[in-house]
Amino acid sequence: MDEEIKILCVDDEQNVLNALKRLFIDEPYEIFTAISGQDGLKILEQENVNLVISDYRMPGMNGVEFLREVYRSWPDTVRIVLSGYADTAAIVSAINEGHIYKFIPKPWNDDDLKVTISNAIERYSLLKKNRELSAELRKKNKELEKLLEEKSAHLEFRSKALSIQQNILNAIPAGIVGIDFNDMVVLCNSIWVDITQSGWKLLGQDAKYNFPADVVEFIEDVKNKNKAAKKLEISGVYGKLSGAVMNYSEDQKGVILVFSPENEAV
Repeated sequence: MDEEIKILCVDDEQNVLNALKRLFIDEPYEIFTAISGQDGLKILEQENVNLVISDYRMPGMNGVEFLREVYRSWPDTVRIVLSGYADTAAIVSAINEGHIYKFIPKPWNDDDLKVTISNAIERYSLLKKNRELSAELRKKNKELEKLLEEKSAHLEFRSKALSIQQNILNAIPAGIVGIDFNDMVVLCNSIWVDITQSGWKLLGQDAKYNFPADVVEFIEDVKNKNKAAKKLEISGVYGKLSGAVMNYSEDQKGVILVFSPENEAV
């Protein structure tokens, strides 16, 4: 871990606290000691402690009661119990109420205790990292949800705009069709569909294979001249066909055709 490790040792026997301090004298830990659970809680309120080692039997607040309070207020802190009493009920109580990581008997083996502390600190580090990653994931999920909501709102707006645009096109008393410079039909209105009897499947199709030869020839004429107009017959309907090049950008370049039937009943 990059942060400094702080360990709190709580025991009503000063010689036990001194022994624990000597045990960790060569370790990169900052050691705090308290002779009671109440004093231990005061230290926890002032210091960001990573690990607590507590005696089980202490006058006043015993180890289980103390670690239960530690768990309630500082749940991330790793909790270890030291006890010279082989009381199975006490062990179960400590584990269940104080959410104990390890129950170590007195007298302890120094090497075993060092290994236990090292493992406990690693566990603390992993839990902290996992919690940070979970928090980051929740943050990213919220950002993604917001982005999707904005995207959805944008798409809904575009859908409404396109619907309005299509209604406007359908209201114009002339046949209208748009073709991009790759000859794909990109828009048309209902009058053009009715005149050509092509159906709305025309959209996305190649104009060269779906329009009469004289209309295809006219489209090429418009591309060359930017504007053109002529009278002709489309599917038995005679009228004036006008065309112009629309060139907003390289990816929005095409030809718009407007066919005005002389027979207005169409």
